[in-house]
Amino acid sequence: MSLSQSSDVQRVIEAARSPEWHVVADGSSIVCTRDSGVPGLPFTIVARRGGRGMKVSSYQPGDDITIEGVVLGDIMGPPRDMGRQLRGLLEEALHQS
Repeated sequence: MSLSQSSDVQRVIEAARSPEWHVVADGSSIVCTRDSGVPGLPFTIVARRGGRGMKVSSYQPGDDITIEGVVLGDIMGPPRDMGRQLRGLLEEALHQS
């Protein structure tokens, strides 16, 4: 699945929404943030286009999200499936922090 259309990215975001995470499109990436307790320094997970889907990386508060973070995995398939996979990674990250 190639996410060539912004509507595809929006469908991924809609399927990934979680009450604990703020999920938005940022160009060709999806950025997910959650309060860390330190103002202006959230926990961040970024999904970037790559290969046949998106590569998902995690960042601690204060990390530079323009470079590769700790890779959580890849999501691929139709947009709704990718969103569900991303939501699963977000839920796992929530329980690990």
